[in-house]
Amino acid sequence: MQERVVLDSPDIDRALKRIAHEILEANEGPSDLVLLGIPTRGRHLAERINNLLAQIDPDYQGNIGVLDITMYRDDTAKIERKIHETSIPDCGITDKVVVLVDDVLYSGRTVRAALDALTDLGRPRQVKLAVLVDRGHRELPIRPDFVGKNLPTAKAERVRVLLSQTDGVDQVVIEQ
Repeated sequence: MQERVVLDSPDIDRALKRIAHEILEANEGPSDLVLLGIPTRGRHLAERINNLLAQIDPDYQGNIGVLDITMYRDDTAKIERKIHETSIPDCGITDKVVVLVDDVLYSGRTVRAALDALTDLGRPRQVKLAVLVDRGHRELPIRPDFVGKNLPTAKAERVRVLLSQTDGVDQVVIEQ
């Protein structure tokens, strides 16, 4: 299997800094922001964005959580997945601006499952989507609000995000 590195550690850092700035700009500041990372790597990316938001704006409250979507997926019969714990900040999500954070946006089915999961937790004022990589090939009408890198790919290719927290290195690779 051939593998090509398309983003390295400095590229990922730059992309996340840009996303953090764009989130604050789009929200006109840090008020009412809640970041929810989608396990596994979305969780770690949300933590990094959370840290960046705190560095950029001292008024940022650091409202961060994890949204497990396993039981909301439409492929649970085909693929066995590990169930993660959902954790919502004490402020909740009702009337907040929720930013869902994930590593790769592909078909849109993960985001659809996340939107379904959110409805069981509250009613956000607004939901936005931040992804490190948008690779195209959408099956659902879902579009990210904040993107680290657009990577047009072939359907036969696989995009893998490797993060130091889970993989020991920060890279985005395309496998053929």
